[in-house]
Amino acid sequence: MKNLTLLSVTVLTVTSALVFGQIQPASALTWKWNYSGTGIEARGTFITNDTPDNLGFYLITGITGKRNGEIITGLQATGTPIPGNEPFNVDNLISLNGPQLTGDGFGYSTAQGNYASPFFASFLPTPGYLEVFSAPPLIPGFENLGPEDSELPVSFSAAIVPEPSSTLSLVTLGTFGVALTLKRKMKGSLVKK
Repeated sequence: MKNLTLLSVTVLTVTSALVFGQIQPASALTWKWNYSGTGIEARGTFITNDTPDNLGFYLITGITGKRNGEIITGLQATGTPIPGNEPFNVDNLISLNGPQLTGDGFGYSTAQGNYASPFFASFLPTPGYLEVFSAPPLIPGFENLGPEDSELPVSFSAAIVPEPSSTLSLVTLGTFGVALTLKRKMKGSLVKK
């Protein structure tokens, strides 16, 4: 009985720590994202704030990944356009629901000095995602697309990555529950003999 009480107190303490530890809001969320189209393959991770705005959008505050093998080096500052796509400012917003991007989208730079900005084009006859891509030489203004630049349709998706501590907490809690159940069954079968 003493061991069962000690085990129960231990399980309760660990469970409380795990549960109450999960109630604390995180300061940031990690997302996996990707998009692709003809000649385009981009994927990586976002860091966003942990609370959506009143329309369900999270603010992207960091980005990593690759576009066509080029390393993404930075997120375009919110409220500014990627070079070569002036005056279209990015808002760096992402949603769990569709469409996941706004008409302003997000922007980023790559290691070779290129820029990309995927966004949701609600103005198309069939609304969908587009990516604006600009490469050196960077000529200001969206109307100055050179042969190295493009605006092409893409398929886009993004999802929040579950925190490892949440999964670990569930596994730990399940393990304690199974151990406690087995101990009770073993003790019950020894008492009956």
